[in-house]
Amino acid sequence: MSRPYPVHEAKAKLSAILRRVKRGLSVTISERGRIIARVVPIERPRDLPSRLRQMETDGVLVRRPRRPGVIRPLARRRGGLRRFLESRG
Repeated sequence: MSRPYPVHEAKAKLSAILRRVKRGLSVTISERGRIIARVVPIERPRDLPSRLRQMETDGVLVRRPRRPGVIRPLARRRGGLRRFLESRG
């Protein structure tokens, strides 16, 4: 772990601190020589089912309550496409 950042320095170097956290490092912040906070990276799930569950928990993803029904064809009589194209002439 690196040295703690004083609050005034942490405010001035927030972008640099966040870059370190993105790389997987944790950063501590101190005030008057005492550690008051720790900025740590968030553990992200690796496999797809875990990621989907996490997205549901976070409210980013909403699953449908049931599967969609069978899609019915629009043209009920055979040759509908041919008739359509002939009418467009």
